[in-house]
Formats: sequence, structure tokens, C-alpha cells
Amino acid sequence: MCHKLSVNLKNQQQQGSALVIAIFIIVVMTLLGTTLVRMISSTAETIAYEVIGTRAYQAAQAGAQRKMSELFPLLPSVGVCSSGVTFDFSTIEGLENCRALAVQCTNDATVDGVSYYTVTSTGQCDVAGVLTSRKIEIKAKSL
Repeated sequence: MCHKLSVNLKNQQQQGSALVIAIFIIVVMTLLGTTLVRMISSTAETIAYEVIGTRAYQAAQAGAQRKMSELFPLLPSVGVCSSGVTFDFSTIEGLENCRALAVQCTNDATVDGVSYYTVTSTGQCDVAGVLTSRKIEIKAKSL
């Protein structure tokens, strides 16, 4: 009878250590899961900011290109170098809530009948309260 009693004590001791190991594994797995969720959330947020930044860059590029087409028209006429123009691209798919602010042109110099211009454009997008802007500058000369 004593022999069976000692076997039962060993089984009870083993069950207690298995419970401690199981709790330890659950805690470690929970911490790893929480860390993974935070990393995925941070990555998704970074990608969203990158997309909005790319849209702002494209709005700035579109504003500068539009100003360049006014400066160098296809028809044989004189282009206008004006400044402080804003172009709204809200109705264009892919550039919703985006605009080109302060698109300006400056006539830097005219040498031997060739005019040198600088066109600057600031693209700005406001998506879900996140405001992103990008600025570009294009140097051009007349022929």
C-alpha cells in the first residue's frame, strides 16, 4: 500500500510542473503575438503614409507640368510666366483630396535671346486628417 502512495505523489508533482510550463508558454506566445500585431500595424501605417506622399508628389508634378504647358504652348504663341496659381485635382481619380499649391514660374535670366525659367510646385494631399506635401522644382529654357 505504501508503494502505491509514493507513485501518486510523483504524478501529482509532475502535474504541477506541467501547469507552470503551460502558463509560461501561454504568456510567451501572447507576448510574441502582441509584438507581431504591433509590427504589422506599424508597417501598414508606414505604407499608408508612403502612398499619400506619392500622391502629393504626383500632384506637385502635375501642377508643374501644367505650368510648363502654359509657359511653352504648342501653338506658336508667347507663353506666360505667372506665379501663385493653385490647381485642384480632387475630381481626378487617384488624386482625390489633392491639389498643387503655389505653382509659380520665375524668369531667371535671358542670355543671347534664350530665357531660363524655374518652375516650382508644391503638391498637397489631405486624407483622413493626414496632411502630406511634396515640393518639386523644374529648370527649363526656351529654344
